[in-house]
Amino acid sequence: MKKLSLLLICLFTLYNSKAQESRPIVTGVPFLLVAADARAAGLGDQGVATSADVFSQQWNPAKYAFSEDAQGLSISYTPYLTDLANDISLGQVTYYNKINERSAFAGSFRYFGFGGIELRYTGDPNEAVREVNPNEFALDGSYSLKLSEEFSMAVAARFINSNLKVASEEVDASAASSFAVDVAAFYQSEEIAYQDFNGRWRAGINLQNMGPKISYDRDDLSSNFLPANLRLGGGFEFIFDDYNKLAVSAELTKLLVPTPPGIQAAVDGNGDGDFDDPEDITQQQATDAAYNNYRNIGWVSGIFKSFGDAPGGFSEEMKEVTYSLAAEYMYQDAFAMRLGYYHESPEKGAKQFFSLGAGFKYNIMKIDVSYLFSASKIKNPLENTLRFSLTFNFGDKYETY
Repeated sequence: MKKLSLLLICLFTLYNSKAQESRPIVTGVPFLLVAADARAAGLGDQGVATSADVFSQQWNPAKYAFSEDAQGLSISYTPYLTDLANDISLGQVTYYNKINERSAFAGSFRYFGFGGIELRYTGDPNEAVREVNPNEFALDGSYSLKLSEEFSMAVAARFINSNLKVASEEVDASAASSFAVDVAAFYQSEEIAYQDFNGRWRAGINLQNMGPKISYDRDDLSSNFLPANLRLGGGFEFIFDDYNKLAVSAELTKLLVPTPPGIQAAVDGNGDGDFDDPEDITQQQATDAAYNNYRNIGWVSGIFKSFGDAPGGFSEEMKEVTYSLAAEYMYQDAFAMRLGYYHESPEKGAKQFFSLGAGFKYNIMKIDVSYLFSASKIKNPLENTLRFSLTFNFGDKYETY
């Protein structure tokens, strides 16, 4: 029972790390990195520089200042690890309100449930079965403001709760919690007339999940970095006429978490060729010492270290950057088709996939769906899974320029 929380974390990250020969970066509460909405999922898990929508809270809350609708409400559902269980899922509810033409606020609630887990403490078949329901959630709030007609910024605050432990006589089952902040910016140009079409440029940046480590046992040994990350993206929207639009975009993501040290070499303290002397350091001792130093890194210094601490140098740092490419075709702003590709280095997670998506809008209601095809030898926990989002937009309309 003492290790149940760690086992659940491993279950969540198994497919992202099990085949790694290098140094994959594993964090606490990784559900914060899963695309919770079907639109972004259909675009290869990106949204920092796409057009504003209700789901902007997870990707770039600065986009809310450019929303065309005064208010929006969305509900999203994502089944998870469907090959292993049918009751593990991620759900999210998001609401935003555009206060005026320049500012907006938003809030969201994201819930990851591991489903029911039956526990037996002995091998006795007559033992009463105990069922627990581990879960994690995040509660967000954000405020966005236009600083000019083409540029906006936003800040967001997030409370995180991870309830993965199970009570016993030796174990305290209190949930782990932490908080984080996001700082985001978004640029959207005015509509520009080219020779054969009009167009619009977009760009975005978001520093996400910056906050104190989360600890499951209230000590440094079990503390985990939050999945702080930097998202940077850009795109262009082709406006062919009043009915047809095509938006293409690209996004880069870098975890702002130090690279773990990996296996260390033994040290021959006196140079006699063996490792039996008191002054010698074995491989296990060297590795343990390196990881103890790693666990003592603070979250603020960890953000700065993450840009240049990879043992493999610059080439390994570049492998820690994931990228995604996407295209979205819109017809009459009522029907959308989406295609995306996501790539993560085989040495840092090997998460690689193609995604398809579609959106259908009728009056104030919109339905989005997406589907994922793995392009990696490592099985993706969302492979062959349909994701759904339901959106309602209402209130006054704000015209774009």
